[in-house]
Amino acid sequence: MEQWEYLTRFIEADARQTAVSEYVSDLEAENVPIYAPEAMMPELNRLGAKGWELVHIQPVHIGNNYDVLMHEGGGTRRWTNKYFCVFKRRT
Repeated sequence: MEQWEYLTRFIEADARQTAVSEYVSDLEAENVPIYAPEAMMPELNRLGAKGWELVHIQPVHIGNNYDVLMHEGGGTRRWTNKYFCVFKRRT
């Protein structure tokens, strides 16, 4: 029977980070917004090179204790550039 191990990470999409800006310029993409999801690609590729497969991704608001805001009432809109990601790989 196959065995799996799992990894969870909060990944931030921020194109101002050095590794990200180099990656985006290598794609020859123009005017990539600062918080575009493409800004996560270097980290996702790094984990993929270690055998981790992304199986779930969800935008989240992270609290001071790394708790996650799931719903905010009152119809208030909140924007985020942070994502909760779940990865798996064979053991």
